[in-house]
Amino acid sequence: MNALYSLLAVLVLVLAGFACGQSEPARMALATFVPYAAFTVLLVGFCCRVVRWALAPVPFHIPVTCGQQKSLAWIRSAKFDNPYTRWGVVSRMAAEVLLFRSLFRNNCARLSGGRLILGESAALWLCSLAFHWALLLILLRHLRLFLEPVPEFINALERLDGYFQIGAPPLYLSDVILVAALAYLLYRRFRDPALRYLSLFSDYFALFLLLAIGITGILMRYFTGVDILNVKQFALGLAAFRPNAPQALGTLFLCHLLLVCALAAYLPFSKLMHMGGVFLSPTRNLANNSRSRRHINPWNAPVKTHTYAEWEEEFRDKMQVAGIPLDIENGTEDDGNARTN
Repeated sequence: MNALYSLLAVLVLVLAGFACGQSEPARMALATFVPYAAFTVLLVGFCCRVVRWALAPVPFHIPVTCGQQKSLAWIRSAKFDNPYTRWGVVSRMAAEVLLFRSLFRNNCARLSGGRLILGESAALWLCSLAFHWALLLILLRHLRLFLEPVPEFINALERLDGYFQIGAPPLYLSDVILVAALAYLLYRRFRDPALRYLSLFSDYFALFLLLAIGITGILMRYFTGVDILNVKQFALGLAAFRPNAPQALGTLFLCHLLLVCALAAYLPFSKLMHMGGVFLSPTRNLANNSRSRRHINPWNAPVKTHTYAEWEEEFRDKMQVAGIPLDIENGTEDDGNARTN
């Protein structure tokens, strides 16, 4: 039911985009007001969540590690899996952000015939990595719509993405990889009963929304076509805060635009915020130097202590009667009477 409701929600957005293309007032509102509102929600929501995470106190030293901690010189430590320096933390964080290293090392577990079977999750890691890199490449390619002149590195990325020159216009590999990776991630949630049981509306909605954005973009580029000059004029007008909505934008483009705006407004309130939260996770951004540096919880309330010397002085007579050894001068000697007893 969660999958069905999320699919219906995305279909409603698609139909709303097509409906806006049929009405001039709605088309003007979608092309001028909605993008600014969505970007404002994205910017404010993203900043608020990051600031809230940054201000959250971290009284405990809780780095997650996967190797030998640095201790004695003759014991080899895992400098990458168990970093104890700031540069080690930066290296591990870079591998996590750029290569999803923890996901690559993850194993999937299942019960079969009463036995626990551990298997590789390489397909999940590969599709997740491919999706994120393809999405990044597509976002960078779209910068050519908002910049004039277009930077050379964007042109180079575009030539690299369309290297195989399949068809006219050239087929971008990032488009194919994005849709294929999203299809696998969606299929994985349907295939696995345990994962399907745990999946929420938000899990399916993000996948369906991203898939709808990719499909509408592919339809515009390879099937229905779009006037790229009008699109760039529209994008430059948005960037310069002089919005305009040319008639030649087309209904499919408005539908694509509404889906992108919905994703931008939804992102700060969804699990997609892991893109910012990974950098503020105390399990990842802390060095494991607990053996060389003492970490004290600043929330520890002052406690009145009762030392052993004070305790012995309080119960000295009873300890002598019971024959319990007593310390004299900070524990350097035992009481003679107690030793005799």
